[in-house]
Amino acid sequence: MTPTPPIAPPFTLESALKKVQMAEDAWNSRDPERVALAYTVDSEWRNRAEFLRGREEIKALLRRKWAKELDYRLKKTLWGFRENRIAVSFEYEWHDETGQWYRSYGNELWEFDEGGLMRRRLASINDAPIAFSERRIL
Repeated sequence: MTPTPPIAPPFTLESALKKVQMAEDAWNSRDPERVALAYTVDSEWRNRAEFLRGREEIKALLRRKWAKELDYRLKKTLWGFRENRIAVSFEYEWHDETGQWYRSYGNELWEFDEGGLMRRRLASINDAPIAFSERRIL
C-alpha cells in the first residue's frame, strides 16, 4: 500500500481542517512511529519546556508521554492558518497510574515545509486534575 502524500501548503480552509483532523487521528493512535512520519527528519519541537530535534527524539518523547498519560484521548481545533502555518488549540484527557484523571489544554503553532511535512512545532500545555465524571473526550 502506498502512503497518502502529505497535504502541502499553501493551505486553504478545507486543507487546513483536513490537516488538523489527520494530526488528531494520528496522535489518538498513540503510535510514535506513525505520528513521527508527519514531521521532517530534522523537525524542531518545543513541547512544554522540552526542546527536541528530529524524529528519533520525537518518538522517544511520545513513548515516555504515552507510558505516563494512560488512556490518552485528544481533540484538536483549527485556530487559524496562512501560507505554510497552522495554529491549533487542543485538549486531551488521560489518567496516571494512580487513576487520577487530567485534562490538558494547550495551543500549538505548526510550520510546514513545501512537501507538507511539519518542520516546526511549538506547544504550550497546562494540566488540570479532573474527576472521572468530568471527562468529555470519550
